[in-house]
Amino acid sequence: MTETYVGAIDQGTTGTRFMVFDQGGRVVASAYEKHEQLYPEPGWVEHDPTEIWENTKAVITQALADAGVDAEQLAALGVTNQRETTVLWDRDTGAPIHNAIVWQDRRTTGRIEALEEAGKTDEIRAKTGLQADAYFSATKAEWMLDNAEPIKTQRARPADLRERAADGEIRFGTIDSWLIHNLTGNHITEVTNASRTMLYNIHDLAWDEDLLEEFGIPRAMLPEVRPSSDDDYYGYTDPSGFLGAEIPVAGAFGDQQAALFGQTCFDPGEAKNTYGTGSFFLANTGEEAVESDHGLLTTIGFQRSGEPVQYALEGSIFITGAAIEWLEDVDLIDNALDTEEIARSVESTGGVYLVPAFTGLGAPHWDGRARGTIVGMTRGTNRAHIVRAALESIAFQTRDVAEAMEADADIEITDLKVDGGAVKNNFLCQQQADIIEATIVRPEVDETTALGSAYAAGLAVDYWDDLDELRNNWQADREFTPKMDNEKADAMYSRWNDAVERSLDWAREGDV
Repeated sequence: MTETYVGAIDQGTTGTRFMVFDQGGRVVASAYEKHEQLYPEPGWVEHDPTEIWENTKAVITQALADAGVDAEQLAALGVTNQRETTVLWDRDTGAPIHNAIVWQDRRTTGRIEALEEAGKTDEIRAKTGLQADAYFSATKAEWMLDNAEPIKTQRARPADLRERAADGEIRFGTIDSWLIHNLTGNHITEVTNASRTMLYNIHDLAWDEDLLEEFGIPRAMLPEVRPSSDDDYYGYTDPSGFLGAEIPVAGAFGDQQAALFGQTCFDPGEAKNTYGTGSFFLANTGEEAVESDHGLLTTIGFQRSGEPVQYALEGSIFITGAAIEWLEDVDLIDNALDTEEIARSVESTGGVYLVPAFTGLGAPHWDGRARGTIVGMTRGTNRAHIVRAALESIAFQTRDVAEAMEADADIEITDLKVDGGAVKNNFLCQQQADIIEATIVRPEVDETTALGSAYAAGLAVDYWDDLDELRNNWQADREFTPKMDNEKADAMYSRWNDAVERSLDWAREGDV
């Protein structure tokens, strides 16, 4: 009998990965391709959607070829994606109207402030579970409809974008929709991604007419919302297309919910933190949408076909891994792998604190005008102190969220499952255990974002039977227990809060 597998497209902020998993949740094949980061103005971040799609095809083809796996051996495809990043495309030609506006982009901060001044943010939060912020998709789509200069291959003109959108000729989607459209031809999003648009009512499980009107988003341009694991499938790949096979596309997740699922956090109270460009701390709250009083987001965790939605609390930290990339950009390190050795070369940061608020601060602060800050430097400060401070900032920001999580959900976080590229750094994992005073558990398969979307697709096509089978697949690689004295950890955290205060409300209109 021919071996079968499940494939997962993991479309992230800096690149696209395709992974193939077997029945045991083990990686059979993997390929990765970076895409260009576009910064047309300070605070603006864009991606080329066409480049993302071309890279997606390339990594699928490469991974299958490297592993000697035929496309026909794929039982299903799953998709996971950078959330909130927004694409508008032409229904008829399939070509993007404008570059994708990335979740990190801050160009609509002024619009959010206008909503705050008008007293509309409480209503937004009540319906969507989200803190009104430029991070989410609604103001990005609104901006494109108002300001986009369509890509030259398009027949659309800026003046008629809204009219065409109202007629359904322009389609809106987050990256999952863009990939599903290109894979199947269908205009579909999945419920966790919909919950990140600031247009979707997470209690009614429907696009909200009042919010659509507020942001001027025509209902006709929105995708159909489907479960994360969909027994009816989102569609099939074209057998005459690049894969040469008709494969069901049956599961999708926003990347952080995918990691929650891949870490098998299926029960209320189970939590994970994913360390990527940013870090995202999610705790399952079951069928209850817990409201936060401490700056966290209430979001949809996952949904299987025919079952109730499972909710989660989320702390969104905008910059963690990107702080390490910044160290490279300014030539303080040659490679991210160097950070562990450099950080260990000094006993402490010497009182230096780095707040990596390069695109503002997310949970629990939510200050779009905060900016990156280094405090506490003396003439004796050297690069090792700054590198160590950058790593410690990741741990401190995670504690910010952990404390808010415990207060909102009335839980005590004693164990935290972690994943993402940064968790390969043992110094960071130990520092994280020390600072949040909890055990850090690193899994054997740390690409849990891709694994989560594979699980969603595989469950839909009965490749895996149930959640218990997935739990049995999960194995710990290593646990890190706290070693630092609690009083010392608390004192360091107190000084971190002092540093954060100095980063807040810094940016002004016209700053360059």
